[in-house]
Amino acid sequence: MFWQKDMKAHHKGGRNPKINRAIHRYVFRLTETENTRFLSLFEQSGLDTKAKFIVSLLFERRIKSIKIDAGANEYTTKLSHFFAQFRAIGVNYNQVVKVLHTNFSDKKTILYVGKLEKHTLELANLCKEILILTKQFETEYLLKKEN
Repeated sequence: MFWQKDMKAHHKGGRNPKINRAIHRYVFRLTETENTRFLSLFEQSGLDTKAKFIVSLLFERRIKSIKIDAGANEYTTKLSHFFAQFRAIGVNYNQVVKVLHTNFSDKKTILYVGKLEKHTLELANLCKEILILTKQFETEYLLKKEN
């Protein structure tokens, strides 16, 4: 039984103590508008705790603030989905041409590929319009916001 007392004396259990504990505490109160502003700044900072945020503000540490424009984000997301569908159409196009070539006569294949070509030209024109609108969106909306 004497050996159990020696083990308990050497191993206390629990967390290791911090080297530089924060023992000083300060309290301050905010109005509703100040609290709303504080919370928005805290969310923009990306820090995980409000205490770290306040300390970084007090001691002028650099805080990263990222603003995400919901409209631009939605536009780029939808544009990405569109181009994914455009790639899928290209894959389907190749498969259709292969099936036409193997299952139909040359005359019917030429006829159907001609129809397919008309729709492909419509898609190409639509893609050009989207590229023009995207460049216009970048110059008028995104670059103006940066300035």
